Amino acid sequence: MKLIEPILAQAAALTELRRDIHAHPELCFEEERTAALVAERLRHWGAEVHAGLGRTGVVGVVHGRDGGKSGRALGLRADMDALPMTEFNTFAHASTLPGKMHACGHDGHTAMLLAAGQYLATERDFDGSVYLIFQPAEEGGGGAREMIGDGLFTRFPMEAVFGMHNWPGVPAGVLAVSSGPVMGSSNEFRITITGKGGHAAMPHMGTDPVPIACQLVQAFQTIVSRNRKPVDAGVISVTMIHAGEANNVIPDACELQGTVRTFSFETLDLIERRMREITEGLCAAFGASHRFEFQRNYPPTINTAYEAEFCRRVIVELVGEAKALPQEPSLGAEDFAYMLQQRPGAYCFIGNGDGAHRGDYPGGTHDAGPCTLHNPHYDFNDALIPLGASYWVRLAQAWLAHTPPPRDRGAVQGLQAPDRGL
Repeated sequence: MKLIEPILAQAAALTELRRDIHAHPELCFEEERTAALVAERLRHWGAEVHAGLGRTGVVGVVHGRDGGKSGRALGLRADMDALPMTEFNTFAHASTLPGKMHACGHDGHTAMLLAAGQYLATERDFDGSVYLIFQPAEEGGGGAREMIGDGLFTRFPMEAVFGMHNWPGVPAGVLAVSSGPVMGSSNEFRITITGKGGHAAMPHMGTDPVPIACQLVQAFQTIVSRNRKPVDAGVISVTMIHAGEANNVIPDACELQGTVRTFSFETLDLIERRMREITEGLCAAFGASHRFEFQRNYPPTINTAYEAEFCRRVIVELVGEAKALPQEPSLGAEDFAYMLQQRPGAYCFIGNGDGAHRGDYPGGTHDAGPCTLHNPHYDFNDALIPLGASYWVRLAQAWLAHTPPPRDRGAVQGLQAPDRGL
């Protein structure tokens, strides 16, 4: 493993920084303290700072030895927000704010990019410019979309943009990247079935919406098993059913809610259309009315082929072939997808280990729970900070030292469907 020595020498300070962010989590578009900390550190190291993109986002600009005159540039992105959940850990850097927790490792992502920014701003051993993108509101707020709307790619023109996420269960020291879809689209639905309520002992005098809802839950799964191509990933999960107030009363209405995940807009179009048709047909068959709502949230995260392979080569140079793995795609969603709809790029995973790192903390316990994303026992593995920062630096240096192939901008975007928004 070829870590950058000046970054490795700062490991203790970087760990302290990460744990300070962990102890003070901030939710979507509330990242005032974190953004101020990021801006202060970047300015201290001599970077040009632009705050307020996407409300609480920060962009640090670092020009190389040529002062950025070459016009070459790339973007490196980290997310900053926490989740609205209570932390169960009791170690010294646990959340100080009830109901708020860094349970997805965005504190670590911020620390890794800051560490890279410190090195790049100090050494400036490259030509061109590096844009350090600290994004708010990844956890459902669409912060990437908001930063783009505030001129991210027009104010900071870049050839490509890159992201990284820690991945529990993958050994620390391992990085993974592949071309094509690596994270799914995130979509949600709400269906209200309206029948005619009445006495539970006299169901023939009303229209019971509950058995209709049960039929719908079963019928939706035939979309995945019988309408969708078996090779195209898709998931329909009904996660909530609400109906009734008393055990002897047939309710007037029943509400279903849930989520749909896909890797392509074609599969998503199919699923939405069939869900709507099945809902209309079943409700009509049973004599009930309905309201069907389908909301498209984050699009799929799709790595462009050239950039993914470029990242893989950088990873091999850094950690060796054995620790440079292909990505196993996940139907979890990521709003870095919005950036990849605007620019070529790649989103890689960095192994967070199995949680054993939490046993090294003095003055507290991690409560022995699983170290998985969005879990109250989770914590970022601080041993990743020098590795992630070294990857960012080597990627920036390598990208700005090479000449990318000429490509038609439309051809690149043709790999991905246009943003349909929320």
